[in-house]
Amino acid sequence: MKNSLFLLVLLIILGSCNNDKKNDYATGSVIMATDPSFYNVTDALSYRYMKVYPDAKIELKQMKEKEALKALIDNKVSTIVMSRELTETEKQSFLSNIKLKAVPAYFAADALVFVVPKESSIEKISVDDVAKMLTDEKRTLIFDGANTSNTDYIAEKLKIDPAKMQYSSLKSNEEIIENLTKFPGHIGVISLNTISRPYDEKAKELRSKIKILNITDAKGEFAPSRENLRYQKYPFTRILYFLTNEGNFGVGNGFIRYSCSQVGQLIVDKNGLQPYLLYKRMVEIK
Repeated sequence: MKNSLFLLVLLIILGSCNNDKKNDYATGSVIMATDPSFYNVTDALSYRYMKVYPDAKIELKQMKEKEALKALIDNKVSTIVMSRELTETEKQSFLSNIKLKAVPAYFAADALVFVVPKESSIEKISVDDVAKMLTDEKRTLIFDGANTSNTDYIAEKLKIDPAKMQYSSLKSNEEIIENLTKFPGHIGVISLNTISRPYDEKAKELRSKIKILNITDAKGEFAPSRENLRYQKYPFTRILYFLTNEGNFGVGNGFIRYSCSQVGQLIVDKNGLQPYLLYKRMVEIK
């Protein structure tokens, strides 16, 4: 009887250890969600992570930022990418459902950029002009749909009720660029990450079709350059960060640590975004 009890306890312990191993940072699996505007950099980071840890599996899903946050709070995904701060209500909802505080892990500076066809005579646009365009009925600005990270960010930035914003919309950042010449006098609003990868052929093709407008405000005129993103001089700079509902050191937390490491930040840099964490020593991606 004692031997049987001992074997039962031993099997339970071994089973628990095996279960923990299956869910650790190197061998577990997670579902991660990102808004399409941040897909490129998130995909690059997850791809590299799985190269380093081939037994780890990351299923990357694209969904609107609000939907991703809801999925995270409902435990339908493990990790998400955000570009805006959570409201107090969202923080409380996270705490109530997940039993953890929402702790952001910042990893990159992206930007909302305003684009016109190459042949357009427009060179710049002011922050005030953007605010006016979003409240008139001409719908001059074209976004990638309603309730996306792009519309949510600019509504929060300019303190405009999202329900009252006036704009045109197409299905994606890429579709805006591809069809911009069909809408004379309009200005596309896209994520920098859509076109930021220096050597990607698709990104090169998209960049060849547009002109990025400088933004002016009371402090001057700014392009969405690396330096202006680094010091957040460009008015529509936004800091990307990860949120996870993992309470252990699984793939979600392992991926976040990797993305914020020297190697991860170099990957962010190679994707044409400004790394959030700066390192003096350059490292080689392996």
